[in-house]
Amino acid sequence: MSTASPPPPPPTEAPPAPTTPTQAPGGEDVGVGVRGAATEVRLVGGRAATILAPSPIPNPHPHLPRDDGYCSSDSTPKATGERRVAGVLPQPRGPPSSTPDGTPLVKAAPDTDSGESVPVAAVAPRTPTAVAGVPPGGCGPPGLGPGLVDDGRESWGKSMDFLLSIIGFAVDLANVWRFPFLCYRNGGGAFLLPYFLITVFGALPLFFMELVLGQYNRQGPITVWKICPFFRGVGYCAVLVAYFVSFYYNVIIAWSIHFVYASFSYELPWTSCNHTWNTANCWDGITSLEPRPNISNLMSPSEEYFNYVVLQMHGSDGFDDLGLPQLGLVACGFITYIILYLSLFKGVKSSGKVVWVTATMPYVILTLLLIRGALLPGAADGLLYYIKPSISALSKPQVWYEAAVQVFFSVGAGFGVHLSYASYNHFNNNCYRDCLITSLVNAFTSFYSGLVIFTYLGYMAFKQKTHISTVATDGPGLVFQVYPEAVATLPGSQFWSCLFFLMLIALGLDSGMGGLECVITGMLDELRRTFGRKTIRRELFTALVVGSSFLVSIANFCQGGMYVFHWLDNYAAGISLLCSALFEALGVAWFYGLRRFSADIQHMLGFRPRLYWRVCWKFVSPLFILITIVIGLQSQLTSRLEYHGPIHYQYPGWAEAIGWMITCSSMLMIPLWMVISVCRQPGTLRQKVLLSITPEEEHQKVLQTGEVPCLDWGHWLHL
Repeated sequence: MSTASPPPPPPTEAPPAPTTPTQAPGGEDVGVGVRGAATEVRLVGGRAATILAPSPIPNPHPHLPRDDGYCSSDSTPKATGERRVAGVLPQPRGPPSSTPDGTPLVKAAPDTDSGESVPVAAVAPRTPTAVAGVPPGGCGPPGLGPGLVDDGRESWGKSMDFLLSIIGFAVDLANVWRFPFLCYRNGGGAFLLPYFLITVFGALPLFFMELVLGQYNRQGPITVWKICPFFRGVGYCAVLVAYFVSFYYNVIIAWSIHFVYASFSYELPWTSCNHTWNTANCWDGITSLEPRPNISNLMSPSEEYFNYVVLQMHGSDGFDDLGLPQLGLVACGFITYIILYLSLFKGVKSSGKVVWVTATMPYVILTLLLIRGALLPGAADGLLYYIKPSISALSKPQVWYEAAVQVFFSVGAGFGVHLSYASYNHFNNNCYRDCLITSLVNAFTSFYSGLVIFTYLGYMAFKQKTHISTVATDGPGLVFQVYPEAVATLPGSQFWSCLFFLMLIALGLDSGMGGLECVITGMLDELRRTFGRKTIRRELFTALVVGSSFLVSIANFCQGGMYVFHWLDNYAAGISLLCSALFEALGVAWFYGLRRFSADIQHMLGFRPRLYWRVCWKFVSPLFILITIVIGLQSQLTSRLEYHGPIHYQYPGWAEAIGWMITCSSMLMIPLWMVISVCRQPGTLRQKVLLSITPEEEHQKVLQTGEVPCLDWGHWLHL
């Protein structure tokens, strides 16, 4: 006999989620809706507080975080329920800030500098913990952490890949061929004082700023200015400067490849004056037993080899008569750009592997060269000339100007390269640590390479029985003329020569990759933002950028190519680079605001930047750059462009005019896009201006409520 089962109980309707009042830190009661709530962080009563805004759509799973729909939608990482409105600190991209019953999990973390409280809830966890219902990593890749959403943007395979990349870009050829000579000429060891002061108070804060901008927003140097569309032209300026620099900087790598090839010979071709290309003015001061002839235009064998064999400058009359390209150098340039393409076409997945060789090899070679040079006669005298302090030199403004130029150009602030590299970081990467390590390594490398170079300069002065000032020089003349001559007389000179030029190739490739990566990342992000993610494949776009740069660089491989190289070196990345760094600092510290920027850092790294960083961002660094720009403009406008080579050449006026057009073409991007950004915004002229200086994520809020933080004096005076 069967029995009927009892009918199931009728479904009971779940009670509505309660709404409880929560008191903000400022003492005001704020209503909190719990079901499907999206957290906002508002400034209430001068303090930071977290409140919960009710969602119009019920959450069918109240114990699970809502999907915000942003997974792989664009290049900006989003978190559950995140949005940013006027005057609002960023929403944490981590665990929920309240329990299911509506109890807030917010504690005010006091700021020891200013006394202002910033919510701990706005800090992403250092060690991610599991969120209920969300698998480790969320919808992001492994290592992204729970609650952090995959934005579809690739990331560095290891944090060390990123660190070596920014070290490789910051440590470039200028550390080898310019810093040692500047140190010698401007007070020796005393020059280290202005160098380190300007590094600490000028370039280092801007370096950290670029890393934070790129890592927090995960955008290239152009699209990152969604934080303040008014300064979008700063990104275009940085990209153009990096593109112009690639026209001539990669030529140095091609020259180095030529010298490596020439080093594989029974006798180095620049050892003596017994070759067909040598002139009557050639004098081998190292091996000759005769006294120095009383001739004003004497040239060493290595100098004549570089000018008449490698460059073939005797076939050109100047900038307006470049002559034909040299097939040997063009082939070396083609090899250079092939290496650059293979390092870049897969993005950070390929370049992150290359830097393990290119960023570390120079230190091994520098150490070997230093050990060998220290055993040479005269090496001690060279080191003494290098580091002997002259305190009186510090009273000269030129010393401080040259230190500022060397620091800003060496660190690379304003190029947008560090920002581009940082945009591929994981959100919680400790970029603060990377910034400090890179700056210390950069300064150490500059000083260390000077020790290496001046041991050989002291050896040359000893062999030639002359003062070291007659052999000390900077620029290409040091690494392609003076140093080859020094190693030519050493036992196993081919080995030491090959080592040195391999080091130059490694240093050049790091910086060459960085500059082109800035162009590729910046333009690809902008194209994807405008036309969609599938606009163009990275492999093809990289080929277009690298190929076009190679075609322009061929002008440097002509017989008058050195005139083009020197011309581009003066106009491609001088004043324009400094302007890019200046407006970047102004845009972030003043218009985007230190309140927002400090909250971004706390959100990402777990701490609020100290007073030192905030003062430098807002006042000290812009002032340093502005003074350097004024002195640089005065110097360039009051003197004619000249090149001191085999002949003393003065550039024609039309060449200088074209050079200033190159400089202005990148600088004009800044005011041009200021006008474009204002015109693009909706509403009245006042609304257009306000929207253009407000982060894009807050535009809807501004149009609806008219609340604009920049209309509050606290926004501008906050420190």
